[in-house]
Amino acid sequence: MSTSWIVIGVIVLLVLFAFGAYNRLVALRQRVDQAFADVDVQLKQRHDLIPNLVETVKGYAAHERGTLDDVIKARNSALSAQGPAQVSAAENQLTGALGRLIALSEAYPDLKANANFQQLASELSDLENKIAASRRFFNNAVQEYNTGIQQMPAALFAGMFGFTRKDFFDLGASRAEVETAPSVKF
Repeated sequence: MSTSWIVIGVIVLLVLFAFGAYNRLVALRQRVDQAFADVDVQLKQRHDLIPNLVETVKGYAAHERGTLDDVIKARNSALSAQGPAQVSAAENQLTGALGRLIALSEAYPDLKANANFQQLASELSDLENKIAASRRFFNNAVQEYNTGIQQMPAALFAGMFGFTRKDFFDLGASRAEVETAPSVKF
């Protein structure tokens, strides 16, 4: 009789542990999803700001049509991206295009002095800082989640429960492009 109680006790402990592991992994997955939603909100604000910035620049730099078109194309690509990997790649392309657009202001003193442009550029700079903070929070949540599904003994249950590895929001191959200041030639 005591052997059956021990077996039942072990089974109960395993079931309780599985429930605990499952609940912890669900909480970690929800944190990742919430962090990505936060990044998405910041990116949406940036996407809404871009048309105003482009229109302001158009009046001063009409012959820079290629740069303006690149920004609009990159914005449209970023708007249609789905999932962290696609969003990350599209946003990196948009960041590069925005860098070239902002660099135009150096070549046009009247544009640089324009109050509307200054306000939009300031808002964009503020949003870029918020996006960077949101990305860091997201990547931290992904790191905790990925660690959680790989650590023993939760790793024994993670695959069974359908928990799979998440991708980081990374600059990837375009890191050098983003970190390099754009060159403006006339």
